[in-house]
Amino acid sequence: MSVIVVGSINVDVTVVADRMAGAGETITGSALETGLGGKGANQAAAAARAGARTAMVGCVGSDAFADVALAGLRDAGVDVDGVRAVDGGTGIAHIRVAGGDNSIVVVPLANASLSVEQAVAAIDATDASVLLLQLEVAQEVVLAAAERAHARGLRVVLDPAPAAALPESIWRWVSLVKPNEHEAALLTGVEVTDAASAELAAAWFLERGVEAAIVTLGKAGAVLVDAAGARSLPGHVVDAIDSTAAGDTFSGYLAAALGDDASLDDAARRAMAAAAISVTRIGATASIPTRDEVDAFLA
Repeated sequence: MSVIVVGSINVDVTVVADRMAGAGETITGSALETGLGGKGANQAAAAARAGARTAMVGCVGSDAFADVALAGLRDAGVDVDGVRAVDGGTGIAHIRVAGGDNSIVVVPLANASLSVEQAVAAIDATDASVLLLQLEVAQEVVLAAAERAHARGLRVVLDPAPAAALPESIWRWVSLVKPNEHEAALLTGVEVTDAASAELAAAWFLERGVEAAIVTLGKAGAVLVDAAGARSLPGHVVDAIDSTAAGDTFSGYLAAALGDDASLDDAARRAMAAAAISVTRIGATASIPTRDEVDAFLA
């Protein structure tokens, strides 16, 4: 199994408090965590922990945070030969966590230096079977990567987050799209409030050439639609304390399972279990479970 991830690499600075501070208010927090983050890096770490041979393509800066990011990727088992160091700062995300919810401010910095040429060259050189993309880098990079990977026969998995309008051309290159309810609504114009509306949104993607769509609904589970039809996937009941990177955990595990030739339903089942475990822990990559942990959870 082999996955290549083209996307963002950040260092997360996470603070935990009993509640969110209001505008102009100062409150006392209970914990501080610093570690690897960024949707691309999180998803690469998840795919690697799921057991996939995983390569990361992205950029870090020339500061001390670059060492933190690279060490985090290596510790997760990710190949970082495709990560380029550029002048300036490494991407940063400031995350505030309270009551299981979070708010995030991202400063892209080095991520803005990821180029079409860097992404395409990495895809041309890879023997991976799955390309995993998100939207925290320049849209032109995402489009070029999807087009080249599709032309080379890779399965293209797109996690369209953070939500952004995309050109119609991208859907002909995407094998599987995995939005949450908010991203699905922005992209399709369908207000997603339940399984039925999620199915309508998923069908919108298939009408444009995508082979399959999974619309996630948080603790309510997810809806999967492909040529075989639609099915609802129930969520897991857990004690959630931090939802940071739950979606990234889902995407990384999904890509890893698909790279191992798992059926889409089995891949989604593993991804949902991994995401459920992740919300019971604080942090981004620190919350991502191992393959053995997911096996035990499902057992």
